[in-house]
Amino acid sequence: MKLICPECKNDVDLTAYPNMAAGNVIECNVCGITLMVKDMDGENVIVEVVDEGK
Repeated sequence: MKLICPECKNDVDLTAYPNMAAGNVIECNVCGITLMVKDMDGENVIVEVVDEGK
């Protein structure tokens, strides 16, 4: 699965989230923004910003 952070445009490391599903909350390992998984489209994860982070 692949996720590009909508804030910093870096790849988010998803290895810490082996059971990815809609509703999961994840954090960008680069900028610290909190994201909620809305949907999964093939290999892409679709998220929305929950908290702007650091």
